[in-house]
Amino acid sequence: MKGVEIFIRGTVQGVGFRPFIYNLARQHGLSGTVCNTGDGVAIHTSCSKEELEAFIGAVRSKAPPLSRIQSIEHGPKEIEIEDGRFTISKSSGTSSADASIPPDIALCADCLSEMQDPNDPRFAYPFINCTNCGPRFTIVEKIPYDRQQTSMKVFPMCEACTRDYEDPGNRRFHAQPNACPLCGPQVSWHDQAGNKIETKSPLTDTAVALAANKLVAIRGLGGFHLSCNALEEKAVAQLRERKRRPHKPLAIMVQSIDIAKKYCFISEQEIALLSSIEHPIVLLQKRPDTDLAQGLAPHITELGIMLAYTPLHHLLFQESTCPQALVMTSGNSSGTPICTGNAEAIDRLGPIVDNFLLHNRDIVTRIDDSVTRVSGKKPLILRRARGYVPSPIHCKWTLPATIGCGGGLKSTFCLGKKNSLFTSQHIGDLSNLESYDFFQESIEHLKKVFDIEPEIAVCDLHPDYLSTHYAKALGIPLYQVQHHHAHATAVMAEHGLKDPVIAIILDGTGYGDDGTSWGGEILQADLTSFTRLAHLSHLRLPGGDKAATEPWRMGISALHSLYGDGLSDKNIPTALRQIERDKREPLLSMLNNNFNSPLTSSCGRLFDTVSSLLGICQKMSYEGQAAMELEDRARRCLNSTWKNDLISEDYDQFPFLLDDRGITWEINSLQLIKTVLDDIQMGKKTPEIALRFHLLLIKNITALTLQLCTQTGLNQVVLSGGCMQNAIILEGLRHTMATHNISVFTGENIPINDGGISLGQTITGGLQHVSRNSHEGNQGRG
Repeated sequence: MKGVEIFIRGTVQGVGFRPFIYNLARQHGLSGTVCNTGDGVAIHTSCSKEELEAFIGAVRSKAPPLSRIQSIEHGPKEIEIEDGRFTISKSSGTSSADASIPPDIALCADCLSEMQDPNDPRFAYPFINCTNCGPRFTIVEKIPYDRQQTSMKVFPMCEACTRDYEDPGNRRFHAQPNACPLCGPQVSWHDQAGNKIETKSPLTDTAVALAANKLVAIRGLGGFHLSCNALEEKAVAQLRERKRRPHKPLAIMVQSIDIAKKYCFISEQEIALLSSIEHPIVLLQKRPDTDLAQGLAPHITELGIMLAYTPLHHLLFQESTCPQALVMTSGNSSGTPICTGNAEAIDRLGPIVDNFLLHNRDIVTRIDDSVTRVSGKKPLILRRARGYVPSPIHCKWTLPATIGCGGGLKSTFCLGKKNSLFTSQHIGDLSNLESYDFFQESIEHLKKVFDIEPEIAVCDLHPDYLSTHYAKALGIPLYQVQHHHAHATAVMAEHGLKDPVIAIILDGTGYGDDGTSWGGEILQADLTSFTRLAHLSHLRLPGGDKAATEPWRMGISALHSLYGDGLSDKNIPTALRQIERDKREPLLSMLNNNFNSPLTSSCGRLFDTVSSLLGICQKMSYEGQAAMELEDRARRCLNSTWKNDLISEDYDQFPFLLDDRGITWEINSLQLIKTVLDDIQMGKKTPEIALRFHLLLIKNITALTLQLCTQTGLNQVVLSGGCMQNAIILEGLRHTMATHNISVFTGENIPINDGGISLGQTITGGLQHVSRNSHEGNQGRG
């Protein structure tokens, strides 16, 4: 019979969409079918034009909360339907970039209530879930999203679960991870060697161990956490020693907002972010009177907190002996990917922990916790992973099948096709074989899930990045996009900006198109090209890459640039005099002879320099440590009126010079450093000097940007780069630009650090390919 096919694309699988359509169709008196396909959801029915419009309107207005509708199309089709019946049909087709599966979602209130009800069949069940919550991305092998295509296929449903699954009025109607204590996954308690310990309650034993300051590896949604008592210095110190992570801040988990408020100051926007369906880690300001272990975040007053997001976490906190705050840090040895398998974890984490809390539901895709903060009352994603991936970013442009391979640090990749951009979960630093294997495995998995076989590859200009080698080895057309241009176009793609912008990119490092190290850049950029308008003046990197991990080298380098042969102990701040002379002298010789001392315009190295001169950090044990600790000192002087000083400045009075080639403008880094040294000589306090440096940098960048906006006629500014994670810099620049009626854009759903450049690469390389093919096609017709 003649009927109509309605086709819906977007995040419509794994979110209760077919049950929603089933019930909605019955409410509208429609007969027909609904099924998952490789592209989305297909509905076959027979109805009048008026009935069709009413039904589609209801689909849009009442769609399940976890769904994201990208498009709804309809047209005539020959169909077979049974009058008076509407049914859910078996899934059909293969996967496609037009379909999207949702991320893993935090436990919903309904499931939490059932889990706490002694009369409920899923009482105290650590894997309770429904169509509104639970695992998705981490258990999916491929789509269409059905139980047999997930790691739940080895758990046949019992009669009771089957009834729930088949009942249109039940919250678990076609919930693919549906299970109960009789038929689903189970937890188990193990010793350090992985031997199973028979016990009535693995969760009780876990709580007792944590209260006794033991370290426990806990298998979660996307991998393992290393956990300990966050209230005890001894436990935290032991974790740091065993994991060889001396200073990098550790995230903690608590059960509720009320508990989080005991430890941190929390705004309404931060509460909303903490309790969102993603339940990310949120960076918050620590209360000074907290009883948390000081070793959680040495020299930093900011703390990463997340709420319990799985039923297992909630049950653990409900144990009477469980500490109120637990460290939950990635279950890996430093620098390697998070462990997912039980055997793998026992092998790799056994030397670190005392016990294991395991379960037997396979993790198909490893994924870390996402990290966020609130900036200017808006959420800012710093690490995009659990809760957000694999949700696509939809852009305004149609792309060929493209892979953006990312950079070297905070690595991600991005698959683009048509107008969908799928950025991977956080991979980490591509500095070892394990991380590179994870990178390649993740690419193959997402290619399979979304049926994207790249036609072109895009990578960074840096010749030594493993991601660059990977892209070149694919043997398909290759495009290389400059690092900071990719930062800019990622933001442009997210916000749909097609016209040229002024892009302020403050970063640690990026390979420039002149072969030098860039990182403090003001560009005029569109989606396919850029011009470098200005940058921070150059500093030298004595020892090359070593200078990026040992800020004292940058301190000595700056002093050498300022004083040359006149440098003596009286010019050297007290903090650097503590560096042994037998270390300083070879470095000065290196600088005098211009040996292994490349130039850089890096903003990150400028922060390192100031951090060193102030004696805040001379040697880093994690990326960004010196800059983070410098920002923290500056925060200690902030008050509610700190932005007023930025507004009152006369930005027409700032002098800027062209560089040696007379092409680009420069902000004088050495003059900023000289101001810091003068303040040190005057005996000002470190926090005061640190804040003044931040404000001077904001003022200089603002003044030059306003000059360039006038010069170019552009009124849209993009802010990105790793140093824009500094809340003072980001909020300060947003404020000064807004007061001068400049439209400001920054990454919100995509990280502004190097985790976002793969998306920028994908959009830029993809559009360059389209443009080149169009140009060649026109030449051929000519």
